[in-house]
Amino acid sequence: MTALLEISGLSKAYPGVVANDDVSFSIQPGEVHALLGENGAGKSTLVKMIYGLVKPDHGTMRLKGAPYAPAEPRAARAAGVAMVFQHFSLFEALSVAENIALGMEDPPKPRDLAARIRDVSHAYGLPLDPFRLVGDLSAGERQRVEIIRCLLQDPKLLIMDEPTSVLTPQEVEILFQTLRKLAAEGTAILYISHKLEEIRTLCDAATILRLGRKVGECTPRAVSAAHMAEMMVGKSLAQPARDTHTPGAVLLAVKGLSLPATTPFGTSLQDISFLVHAGEVLGIGGVAGNGQDELLAALSGEINAVPETITLNGLPIGALGPNARREKGVLCAPEERLGHAAAPEMTLTENAVLTARIRRGLDQSGFVDWARARRFAQEIITRFDVRTPGTEVAARALSGGNLQKFVIGREILQDPTVLVVNQPTWGVDASAAAAIRQALLDLAQGGAAVIVISQDLDELLEISDRFCALNEGRLSPARDARALSMEEIGLMLGGAHDMAEVVA
Repeated sequence: MTALLEISGLSKAYPGVVANDDVSFSIQPGEVHALLGENGAGKSTLVKMIYGLVKPDHGTMRLKGAPYAPAEPRAARAAGVAMVFQHFSLFEALSVAENIALGMEDPPKPRDLAARIRDVSHAYGLPLDPFRLVGDLSAGERQRVEIIRCLLQDPKLLIMDEPTSVLTPQEVEILFQTLRKLAAEGTAILYISHKLEEIRTLCDAATILRLGRKVGECTPRAVSAAHMAEMMVGKSLAQPARDTHTPGAVLLAVKGLSLPATTPFGTSLQDISFLVHAGEVLGIGGVAGNGQDELLAALSGEINAVPETITLNGLPIGALGPNARREKGVLCAPEERLGHAAAPEMTLTENAVLTARIRRGLDQSGFVDWARARRFAQEIITRFDVRTPGTEVAARALSGGNLQKFVIGREILQDPTVLVVNQPTWGVDASAAAAIRQALLDLAQGGAAVIVISQDLDELLEISDRFCALNEGRLSPARDARALSMEEIGLMLGGAHDMAEVVA
C-alpha cells in the first residue's frame, strides 16, 4: 500500500536547540499512528511542519505520492490535512455554527451549514446543536466543535494533539469510536498523547522521538505502556511511592464558601466545605468547566471571600489577597501555565521572582536581588529537570511540559504550608508526570497539606488520600480514595453528592 504521508529527513533548529533532527517515518491510509516522546522531544515542531505552521530547514514530505510542502495551514487544509489542537480556538460568545464558519475558507449559507453540522455530527456519533453558544458547552462538547470543523473539510489526515486531556472516561470512549470509524473510512490519524494506555487501546503503530530524533517504532498493542515509556525516556521509570502515615492537624478549612461566577460563562461556587490535614493529599476531580478555576482563585486570594469561610491554622484568611496568603504559606499553581502561572515574555528568573520574592527573600530594601533570583531559578531547573538553555530564557520558549515542571517546582521549593495545584501534570510526559507526583507526595510527607485539582482520575487515585468531586460548582463529601471504585467516582462526577458522609 502506498503511504498517505511520507516524511524523509525532516530537521528544524532554533537558536540554542535542535527541535527535529533527521526524522523519517510514514503513515498509511486508515492508520491511527501515535507520535510519542517526552516534553521537548520535538513532537509539536514536527506536526507544525506537517500542518504548515513551521517551515523545515531540511528534509522532504510527500502526501499521496506527490511532493508536499505547505507554506501555511490554508495550504495544508486544501491538501487534505486537518488538525485539532490541544488548546481550543473557539469564541465563547459565538454559536457552534458561527465558530465553525470562521474556520472555513468558503462557508456555505448559515442554514446549509447548520444542516451539515447536524448531519456530520450525528453520522460520527458526536451530536451538536449548531445554534448553541460555545460558552454554554462542556469541555467535551467544545472538542466536538473542533473535530466537526475538521471533518467538514473531508480530511485525508487528521492530526490530534492531546485530545482526551479534558474528557471524561465516557467521552473518551465516544471519541475513540469516532476515530475508529474515520480510520475504517480511510482517514489516517496522527495521534499525540501522553496517556500510554490510550495509545495501546487505539493506535496501530507508533513512532517514538527523543531529543528531536526518531529512536524507535512499535506496535502499541504488542508492548506494555511501561515499555513505551522507557523507549521515550531511555531508562526505566520509577512509580511514585509513599510511606504509610497518619494525617496531622487540620491546616486549611473551607466552610460554606459561595461565590458568584466572575465571567458570563464561569461557574458559581455553591456552599463548598472541606478540610485538609497536615501530611495529606486531597484530590478534587471533575470535568473541565465545573468550577475548578474559580475554586483555585478563591483559595489563592485572586477572588476575595467572606474571611471566616477560609481558615489557615484556625485563622481567617478569606479576605486576604494572593501576596498575603503566600506570606502565610498558602501557595497555588493554576492550570493555565502560560499567561496565568507564568508571564510569557519574562525570563525564568523574572518569573521566579514574581511568586517567590517573599518566601525566598529575593529582594532587599525594595530592590530585587538578581543574583539570588538566578540561583533560585537554576535550583528549580536542576531539581525538576527543566530542559532549557538557561535561566534567562523567556517562559514562552519552553515546551508546555517543561514550563509546567518549572511552575510546579517554583511553588514546591518555597516550602508551602498548603499547596493547591490545578492540573499538575497536564500535557506532561510520563517521566515528568511521575516526578511531579512524587514531589507532591514528598511535600505532603514533609507535613504540608496538598490539594490536587485534576481531570486525570488515575492521577488522583494514585496520589490522593481522600477524594471529592466538583460538579456545577458543588463539592461532594470527601471519601477515602483507596476505597472508591470507578463506578462510584463516575456517579460523584455526575453530581451524586449525597453518597456518603464526609470522612474527616
